[in-house]
This record gives sequence, structure tokens and C-alpha cells, in this order.
Amino acid sequence: MIGIVLVSHSAALAEGLAELVSQVAGEDVRIVPAGGSAAGDLGTDPDRIAAAIRSADSGDGVLVLVDIGSAVLAVRAILAGGDADGIDVRLADAPLVEGAVGAAVLAATGADLETAAAAAEEARTVGKL
Repeated sequence: MIGIVLVSHSAALAEGLAELVSQVAGEDVRIVPAGGSAAGDLGTDPDRIAAAIRSADSGDGVLVLVDIGSAVLAVRAILAGGDADGIDVRLADAPLVEGAVGAAVLAATGADLETAAAAAEEARTVGKL
């Protein structure tokens, strides 16, 4: 089963979203938050993100969703630098909350990484009203 990493500049946001998504998808899907800077402030921490990727992986790959700009840069740097330890990682171009829910629900059904990523990215086009 794929794992999901939620990267946010806010540790509280990442942890709260992980709790929400875990309740929707169930306990079988590994949802790992990676929020905040190393100092505990707002920001991103590449070491924390890389550790979350390793923690989320069960062998089927990891989908990473991010909140805003520099989180994308941090994840891309990890992937480019080889810090994902050979894990199949996909960075989704998706809204963080809706994308995480959609991907996790599909992951719970056993969907592969590409299918879950597509569900997350489809959330960009779904209106709320």
C-alpha cells in the first residue's frame, strides 16, 4: 500500500490534516505529517520531510502533497539529491487538503501510486459550491 506525506509550513496544520485523513482513510494507510522548521517555527525542514518519506514507505511508493511554494522546492531538492533512499516518490500538483483526502481514500482500496496521485491532482478541478 502506498504511503502519503503531508508537507506544510505549519506543524499543527500537517498534524491536524494527517489526523483528519487517517480517520477518513482508515489505519492501514500510512499518513505522515512533515510540518514546520527544525526550530519549531513556520517553515519546512528537508530532514524532517526525508524522514517522513522513509516512514511512510511500505514498498509501494509515497505520494507527497505540499501546501505552498517553498515546500515544493524542499521536496524537489530531496528528490534531486537522492535523499529519498531509492523510494518511488511522486510529488502531487494538488491542493493539500482535498488532494490528501482523495489520494488516501484510493490508497485504502489498494490503488497504486499513479492512481492515487491522479485522484489528488483531480481535486484541483472540483468546485466546492
